[in-house]
Amino acid sequence: MPKQPTTYILECADKTLYVGSTNALEKRLHEHNHSKNGAHYTKIRRPVVLKYTETFATLGEARSREAELKRLTRKKKLGLIRN
Repeated sequence: MPKQPTTYILECADKTLYVGSTNALEKRLHEHNHSKNGAHYTKIRRPVVLKYTETFATLGEARSREAELKRLTRKKKLGLIRN
């Protein structure tokens, strides 16, 4: 499967949301849920569930979108997830 730059939102076990971006989504999800190398935020809030994705042509675009999503309120992030 070709790597596709993706921005994603995870829901953690404590119901908080985590926003990230990657060019290898399946690998990154595995890291969030199982690896010692995953993000500290998600490592202590496992399990995490993928709730939302957007794909892009470049990782730079995905990272820019990640920054935008991180500035959104929780309510607006939940609106994206619902739609």
